Amino acid sequence: MKKILFVLFSAMFMLSSCTTVDSGEIGIEFHKWTGDKDTYGGVEGTVRGIVWYNPFTTSVFTYPTMVQRKNYEPFTVNAKDASIFTMDPQIAYHINPDKATDIFVKYRKPIDELENGYIRTCIYEAYRICANKYTSDSLMSNRGQFEADVRARLEKSLSKEGFIVDEFTSAITPPASLTEMIDAKNRAIQASLKAENEVREAEAKAKIAVAKAKGEADALKIKGDGEAYYNKTVAASLNDLLVKQYFIEKWDGKVPTVMGGQGMMFDMSKFTK
Repeated sequence: MKKILFVLFSAMFMLSSCTTVDSGEIGIEFHKWTGDKDTYGGVEGTVRGIVWYNPFTTSVFTYPTMVQRKNYEPFTVNAKDASIFTMDPQIAYHINPDKATDIFVKYRKPIDELENGYIRTCIYEAYRICANKYTSDSLMSNRGQFEADVRARLEKSLSKEGFIVDEFTSAITPPASLTEMIDAKNRAIQASLKAENEVREAEAKAKIAVAKAKGEADALKIKGDGEAYYNKTVAASLNDLLVKQYFIEKWDGKVPTVMGGQGMMFDMSKFTK
């Protein structure tokens, strides 16, 4: 019986003395109670893989080294003119393995507590300080630059502590009064553009109508000039023929005996043949 109890106790001790740190983590082996011989907050060193240790005096703490993503609840900050903006940030980051020991010694908290504590505070401070440099109008007009300023400040503060920012995005919601002003401005711009387009369309239609009327007038003039010329020519021809016809109808067939100073009016030979 004693042997069985000894075997069970030994097995339990061995199980509690062993842990596994996978490839997506970094383990930090540390002493539970620090003494004079402990140099850096009781940290023995970083470990990976299968780790054996004394569970009575030592423990292993792990941090993930893979990319972590966190979507924070929205919070508000004030712009330079006291307008209140709502920020809805998302961050993707990873822990610098070379600084995992520093993070542990300074905070000794798991990653979820760091996300909701230190990292969130850094994000909030970056938004707060950068937003205070912009008026509400300039913040909305230069949103890209504002977000770049926030990220630059956030990267600087987090990298010093061992957190590397991979992605950072945010949804920015302006105050309702500013949104209404922006919407009204956009409606006015759209109405102005619509009016300008209608004026241009009316001018274009007027030019087309003028050009069409001018073309029709020119066509009528050309047609009238042609008809006038035709009528004049025909009238001249008809007058000459009528005179000749009248002379023929009145002629008695005799050749006149009286000559004019310039000779006869017709070539009578044409009529006597």
